[in-house]
Amino acid sequence: MCDLLDAPPSAEKKLSRMKKLRRTLSESFGRLALKKDDSGFDEICVTKMSTRNCQGMDSVIKPLDTIPEDKKVRVQRTQSTFDPFEKPNNQVKRVHSENNACINFKTSSTGKESPKIRRHSSPSSPTSPKFGKADSYEKLEKLGEGSYATVYKGKSKVNGKLVALKVIRLQEEEGTPFTAIREASLLKGLKHANIVLLHDIIHTKETLTLVFEFVHTDLCQYMDKYPGGLHPDNVKLFLFQLLRGLSYIHQRFILHRDLKPQNLLISDTGELKLADFGLARAKSIPSHTYSNEVVTLWYRPPDVLLGSTEYSTCLDMWGVGCIFVEMIQGVAAFPGMKDIQDQLERIFLVLGTPNEESWPGVHSLPHFKPDRFTQYSAKNLRQAWNKLSYVNHAEDLASKLLQCFPKNRLSAQAALSHEYFSDLPPRLWELTDMSSIFSVPNVRLQAEAGESLKVFGKNNIYGKGLSNNKH
Repeated sequence: MCDLLDAPPSAEKKLSRMKKLRRTLSESFGRLALKKDDSGFDEICVTKMSTRNCQGMDSVIKPLDTIPEDKKVRVQRTQSTFDPFEKPNNQVKRVHSENNACINFKTSSTGKESPKIRRHSSPSSPTSPKFGKADSYEKLEKLGEGSYATVYKGKSKVNGKLVALKVIRLQEEEGTPFTAIREASLLKGLKHANIVLLHDIIHTKETLTLVFEFVHTDLCQYMDKYPGGLHPDNVKLFLFQLLRGLSYIHQRFILHRDLKPQNLLISDTGELKLADFGLARAKSIPSHTYSNEVVTLWYRPPDVLLGSTEYSTCLDMWGVGCIFVEMIQGVAAFPGMKDIQDQLERIFLVLGTPNEESWPGVHSLPHFKPDRFTQYSAKNLRQAWNKLSYVNHAEDLASKLLQCFPKNRLSAQAALSHEYFSDLPPRLWELTDMSSIFSVPNVRLQAEAGESLKVFGKNNIYGKGLSNNKH
């Protein structure tokens, strides 16, 4: 019995073991692992197996997950896998490596493989541009310049798409501006049809470049082109998209803190996108105190104007109300021309001067001094902005957004369910985050003031301090 165990295997057993080895290696070569790279494109990885000329049982088979990254070769999903142990028939099998070199595996009658590499030019070759590289984008024209950043219209050399390049100048003494770090870190995690998309981040010694999707104009420029107020249907679609984007970030405990028409981009299809997250903050629970030097004056809520540093998503909702009124009426709701005192007077003139009854806790705010303000009684909003009365439920929605007492303001999610939107297609409330409202049939912008729909202008508000606006 022992002699039989120690006897060398027969030729038939050797052949059987070789066939089993070939089958195992063939299956290993065909194992594909789908992964997602940083650029958002799907890639397929096929792992090279190391063998010692496949001679008998000396072959070494490494598990897929132990292969070093530099030993992996990426192939296109459409390319078939190959079996180096199939019967020799002089056929050529091809795979595409990471640099898109065409590798020919040609079998001969001897069973040996002789890989030949024929390199050719392609967007993914080593000498061609890739995502994350400074030379991957071509600057076409300057869109705006501010104190620490310049925005250019650009074109990607990788896929040919238009982009907006926000080039932030780095100071050796000061380092990267905190607003740029905050904006990049927040936008990397936000994926929504109504939030501007951050494509790429490029960091060099001199600059930090944020690469955004290119959007043609912003709401401020759009309204400037059509003074006197926008088409009521367009106001409704713009507001719905604004609330949709805000609801998304508020559910993730993020405050924008700088809502204004300049920071709402409008695409050539009418899609509205929240932009400029330089002042945005991820809000913790329980709430911390924040700076009250946020939000452009015209869109700053009274609680912040009075020195409050404890606020939540209601901060953004005041800005929504101001923008809503401005789109309908054609002029800013509260265009303060002097200072914070003047801004508050304009607000109290319409909404009434607050007291402890209408606004519990107002007397404890740092800048509230009753004798400093004229005593006004609250008015119907249509008395201040007559066009609100032309649109069903518009005045009611505006009044629930423009509440001096922060806790009385409607949330973004609740506002989306307001009667003002009741005539929109129900499918709009069923869309996934990345789906545009214009994917729903019969949802489209109307021509403004008898003109054919045009979206125009240069966008210069991809970052804080890029536009020299008057407010």
